[in-house]
Amino acid sequence: MAIIKKINNFLPKIGKNCFLSETSVVIGDVIINDNCSIWYNAVLRGDVNYIRIGRNVNIQDNVVIHGTYKKNPTTVGHNVSIGHGAIIHGCTISDNVLVGMGSIIMDGVKIGSNTIIGAGTLIPKNKMIPSNCILTGNPFKIIKKNIGLDDLNIIEKTSINYIKYAEWYK
Repeated sequence: MAIIKKINNFLPKIGKNCFLSETSVVIGDVIINDNCSIWYNAVLRGDVNYIRIGRNVNIQDNVVIHGTYKKNPTTVGHNVSIGHGAIIHGCTISDNVLVGMGSIIMDGVKIGSNTIIGAGTLIPKNKMIPSNCILTGNPFKIIKKNIGLDDLNIIEKTSINYIKYAEWYK
């Protein structure tokens, strides 16, 4: 069973039809909406600021989500996939985003909707990423603007697939 821990009078709230792996950790002021999956060794630590997770979000193995004390909460929109080993810290991720494995998104960053972030991408503090693009690199570079239907399908398919994978574990 996942570790779900109350801290500072905040107990995480978990929506309907969610899968939380046995080794996932969810602490404090965290709200996870319906149809989400929190995979092995993922940590959502809502101790110093709140974390809000939209519907149909998958947070894959070894992801860390945290905020900045009294400054930057973390908000993740609907239909978002966060790849293995990513670090999401005090930022805002809009709807329909794919975050590649090992990416780091720092404090104050705002990611627009319908965006693909390539594996290993670093987005430094306070950057504003427009909607409908693909970015990659350390530090990041936007490599494609106005993404097409094929790219949008990848984002959607990943989100839908993880809802299916989670059912296997329930």
